[in-house]
Amino acid sequence: MRDSVLAIVLAQEEEAGNDLIKVVPGLMIWTAVTFLITFYILKKLAFSRIQGLIDRRRDRIKEALDEADNARMEARALLEQHRQLIAEARAQADGVLAEARRQADAQHERVRAEASADLERRLEENQRAIAAENRKLLEQVRREVVELTLLASEKVTGKVLTADDQRRLIDEAVGELDFDQLAKLN
Repeated sequence: MRDSVLAIVLAQEEEAGNDLIKVVPGLMIWTAVTFLITFYILKKLAFSRIQGLIDRRRDRIKEALDEADNARMEARALLEQHRQLIAEARAQADGVLAEARRQADAQHERVRAEASADLERRLEENQRAIAAENRKLLEQVRREVVELTLLASEKVTGKVLTADDQRRLIDEAVGELDFDQLAKLN
């Protein structure tokens, strides 16, 4: 029984499948007429609106792309301007550093020259002071030599000398002294 039911179902399917393939001229004409009417209605009512929506969307997309291109060009211009500003800032910084170095070198040279001049001035003052001190010491040594000579001559001769005799003895004693040797000792 099962086989007979299966055979009936297969037979019905063959008949139904054949109906779809069969050409029915009336059905074909009404299908074509219905299609043309539907196409005409869609063309008058829907296609123009759909096309308008598509055109507007295309225009918005084109405008967005144009705006994006403009924004990209502006961004490039701003980037180039930014790079130029950075380059200018670096150049200014380098200039400021060079000027600071130049001023520092000039200041250093001026301070060095002032210190050198001050050192020379102090050396000259010290040399003058030493020379003055040497003259004082030599004068003091001369006086002491004179006094010692007078004392020695009084003791040796046993008499007090006159002013002329003192002067002569002083000149002789001073003439015999080598003051250069005394100056070297100091």
